[in-house]
Amino acid sequence: MTPAADTRNLRWNLRVAESENDLVREAAELSGEGFTGFVREAAVEEAKRVLADRQVFPVADSDWVRFNDLLERPARVPDGLRELFAKPSVFDE
Repeated sequence: MTPAADTRNLRWNLRVAESENDLVREAAELSGEGFTGFVREAAVEEAKRVLADRQVFPVADSDWVRFNDLLERPARVPDGLRELFAKPSVFDE
């Protein structure tokens, strides 16, 4: 999912400790990926992970009411499930 090289027109400048630099360069080398690609990919993946729980899904008011109504209704138990749980468990034998 790496963008084409011609779309990369921004530059990040970061200051890091020597120990951080050594660690990341070693990891990049062991992964067989270039340093820049390794850092960029790691940053993008971490950003996606952090933002994953903060997604907003706009819903119309009427849909929101319907959604909440469905959540608040009593649970329905299918007959087949009732029968399944009425049988003795194979672990009880």
